[in-house]
Amino acid sequence: MQQRALGKSDLVVSVVGLGGNNFGGRIDLETSRAVIHKALDLGVTLFDTADVYPMTKPGHSEEYLAKILGSRRKDVVLATKFGHARDDKTPPPGASRRFIISAIEASLQRLKTDWIDLYQVHQPDPGTPIEETLRALDDLIKQGKVRYLGCSNFHSWQVVDALWTSRHLALNAFVACQDEYSLLVRDIERELLPAVQAHGMGLLPYFPLARGLITGKYTRNARLPYGARLTYTQGLANRFLTEANWRLVESLEQFCTTRGHSLLELAFSWLLARPAVSSVVAGSSTPEQLEQNVRATEWVLAPEDMAEIDRLMGKRSGATI
Repeated sequence: MQQRALGKSDLVVSVVGLGGNNFGGRIDLETSRAVIHKALDLGVTLFDTADVYPMTKPGHSEEYLAKILGSRRKDVVLATKFGHARDDKTPPPGASRRFIISAIEASLQRLKTDWIDLYQVHQPDPGTPIEETLRALDDLIKQGKVRYLGCSNFHSWQVVDALWTSRHLALNAFVACQDEYSLLVRDIERELLPAVQAHGMGLLPYFPLARGLITGKYTRNARLPYGARLTYTQGLANRFLTEANWRLVESLEQFCTTRGHSLLELAFSWLLARPAVSSVVAGSSTPEQLEQNVRATEWVLAPEDMAEIDRLMGKRSGATI
């Protein structure tokens, strides 16, 4: 498994990270154990979760990771997040000092560890000054409870504002951003990705398969596969199963076929060829699925391949769709 530095930090992570949103929700303890053990066997070192995972049973993902990793915890980069709403009806708890202090202690207890390698603000908190958030997080690093800081779902101006605040006040700064990014969702290329590059941060793309659409398991005008994410989530289906996306996926499938590769391989390899990407975070519900994700990174795309992909998608390299 190839390893990369996470931004300018001294954290080194596997190019495929294992997302923990399935643990304790879509999959039970024993299936989670099988997936995590397979990850360790394959050389996955980045394990990413959040205090709200899974949304149906918040906190279970962290608890499962603790039970399963055991003494192997010291061998991995353990990342978690705080500050996200637990459901659509409950407002997010935010990123105030008061909440951060309680959130870190709860996560440390559930994870049964003394430290978290990467502690991430799950979403911006417009009700709390970024200075308050960063001072609280800086204190956690000084206390040895956290090694590095990250953010998720921030706008580019919020990332830059946070970095400027950290520099101005001599505080520990965010070293990574975790955001949605895939062949079909490239919004971050407009502003966020250039900001990440300019400031030497690491990028951790999530939903790299566009909720499963870039896997080859969906076919236009055919019944959606049983148990698939887009099958039972109508809102996501409406967002992704569009005529424009079908045309793109079919073009990309042809691109892969002529080169003897799969759409899944393209999804991972394309992201790993993009600037600033340190690791691609993907959840897995079976050991076999995880192994397919890891093997998919073996395809190294040439510059002419990247240019052809942009041509197929009707755009210039570096632009956005």
